Amino acid sequence: MTDQQTDQRTEQRTDRQEAYLDGYAAILAGAAGTGRRLTRDELEERRLLGEQAAEAGHSLRSLVRLHLDATRTSWPGTMTASGTGTADSVLAAVTQAVDAFAEGYERAQRLAVRQEEAARREFIDDLLYGRSDLGRLAERAERFGLVLSRAHAVAVAEGPEAYDDTAPVTRFVETALISRFGDRRILITTKNGQLICIAPGDQDDVLTFFAKQAYAATDGSRVAIGRPQTGAGGVVHSYEEALSTLELAERLELDEPVLHAADLLVYPVLTRDRQAMADLVVSVLGPLRGARGGAEPLLRTLEAYFDAGCTAAEAARRLTLSVRALTYRLDRIHQLTGANPADPVHRYTLQTAVIGARLLGWPAQEI
Repeated sequence: MTDQQTDQRTEQRTDRQEAYLDGYAAILAGAAGTGRRLTRDELEERRLLGEQAAEAGHSLRSLVRLHLDATRTSWPGTMTASGTGTADSVLAAVTQAVDAFAEGYERAQRLAVRQEEAARREFIDDLLYGRSDLGRLAERAERFGLVLSRAHAVAVAEGPEAYDDTAPVTRFVETALISRFGDRRILITTKNGQLICIAPGDQDDVLTFFAKQAYAATDGSRVAIGRPQTGAGGVVHSYEEALSTLELAERLELDEPVLHAADLLVYPVLTRDRQAMADLVVSVLGPLRGARGGAEPLLRTLEAYFDAGCTAAEAARRLTLSVRALTYRLDRIHQLTGANPADPVHRYTLQTAVIGARLLGWPAQEI
């Protein structure tokens, strides 16, 4: 581009901006002539011009400077000898006019931000719930940095309180990820009070870092990461896997702060036929109800024993029992159920029944 073309474009831009000074000289002249303040109609006109300038994409800084330049240019003409206005009255009019103009400009900016936030929230809802036409959804995704033709994985963080997009925790996590990974195609959002990170499926480091930051920012949240899935429907699938993993972790009382859906695939399989699992729990563990104190203490004993790798000493330590007391409980379980926890043949059935009991909420809930 030549210097002449640059000058021409600058002149054209200035000419367009000067349209937002319409009526400004008359306002200054009125203030200088009579010392009056702006009328309601004049203030509203300045606000409307400010809105129009914002919608056209002009810089507020350059427009304020344009007003000040116009004031300096008009000043000698406005302060006539016959006028009753003073320099103070003219400056007061300048302040009113520029303030109203900036108010309109900011009003348009706030409206644009709200519209953008509404569009983003609508997109997030459609994306995570699988609504809207997939082709149209893919087009909208580009605007928010996602390429839905790629595989994506979703991580969900659940903290001690509910979070929205404006929460300090959300901003902290988002800033940390942007600082670390720059312009990678990552989307941080919230849904139902949970923090959500959507990232390309081949970027495990992003989701791992998200989990670490979310855990730190929420003072001990639990994070579940779904498996990578392809397409817009894949995002929904990965999101639902992460939610199911959080639910499983709560039912099974898992302590791990970060859980991967891929590591817990056996549990959905176990619960797919709920009636069959309920029959297994009742038939295998039902007799524990006959123990003193009910089934719960012996059920926790089995959990600790299996979690400890069937090592009696470690299980006793976790339960704050003596090894002798633990052994007594295991013998009691054997007597009541007919299944020996120390026998590899019986162990699998018992352990599966214990997992099923936790998934179904037994014995607290009847099944």
